Amino acid sequence: MAVATAPSPAPARVKFVDPTRSTFFATLRQRVDAYFEDRQLSRHANGLVWAKTALYLTSFAGLYLWMLFGGLSGAALLGSALALGFLVAMIGFNVGHDALHGAMSSSSRVNKILGHSFTLLGANPYLWQIGHNTIHHTYTNIPGHDDDIDAAPVLMRMADDGPLHPWHRAQHFYGFALYALTTISWVLRKDYWKFFQWQGSAHVPGGRHPRAELFNLFFYKALNYTVFLVLPTLLLPYSFWQVLGGWALMHAASGLTLALVFQLAHVVEGPAFPLPDENLTIEDSWAVHQLRTTANFAVGSPLTAFLTGGLNQQVEHHLFPRICHAHYPALSAIIRETAAEYGLPYMTYPTFGTALASHYRTLRRFGAEAWQARRIAA
Repeated sequence: MAVATAPSPAPARVKFVDPTRSTFFATLRQRVDAYFEDRQLSRHANGLVWAKTALYLTSFAGLYLWMLFGGLSGAALLGSALALGFLVAMIGFNVGHDALHGAMSSSSRVNKILGHSFTLLGANPYLWQIGHNTIHHTYTNIPGHDDDIDAAPVLMRMADDGPLHPWHRAQHFYGFALYALTTISWVLRKDYWKFFQWQGSAHVPGGRHPRAELFNLFFYKALNYTVFLVLPTLLLPYSFWQVLGGWALMHAASGLTLALVFQLAHVVEGPAFPLPDENLTIEDSWAVHQLRTTANFAVGSPLTAFLTGGLNQQVEHHLFPRICHAHYPALSAIIRETAAEYGLPYMTYPTFGTALASHYRTLRRFGAEAWQARRIAA
């Protein structure tokens, strides 16, 4: 989501307690381990992933330099800004995301360097790892605990237990415009807000951010502003306000692309939004919780996997986030078979379009519930 409300204290941690003592995840891990060992495969990026990493990064650099020095017309620059935004999203999906999960390379140094590609999105890699790797991947779809569904509770109702406002009735229309603000929010306000909100919380090791991360926050934001606003204003024959318009168009493309792909994993028909009990306990194992709250789409489409960096297979990603997305198609069969043996769900939509339609219906349902509750209260 793109816009956040006022800061609030981080909630206490939820615990996963499985009264059935299911052996599902132990069995699944054994089978996945055997898959890699039998084939002598690395769990990290293969040649295709490294090739498309080079493709996306060089395409971004080439397009950016062409926009600055190619003498393009205003219309061509606007079209290029849209393309640049889409490329930035592809870099986020295919390079930064796996790198920040430690899945691109066996070298933590290489992963850290590639993780800095997230600064192209305007996002801070350190804060992304806290919000995404630690919070979202642990408390997936738990209202009040998963930042991804709680990012803008006043503007968007993203779960059954979300706050109720009358304007939510139209969120299935205006929500997509808000999605286009996702990366603008990152680059201008969300990271600053989250940095100080999470200071002293249980989500930060030791309770305090390293001092270097405060410097990094402001340094890389300044670098982003320089690359995308200052240099174009200095080098192109356009005013700052015209450059700002192109910048907003670029972010609209990257923000909408990013938000849609991530929303189709959890805010669709099928995934649950479970509430912990009074003891902050979810009666499920963490792994089974991931199956109940996550869905795939377009699993059989190589093009979708190529563009989204495997994020069309979020079931595989949530269960094995440190395995590179190149291996998700093979893991899919193992997870589907093991889930079926244990009577567990494996949710998937056949295409991007069917998942998008389900997301639309889900937003409409949550909004209608808010409207109906208000009418009943009146």
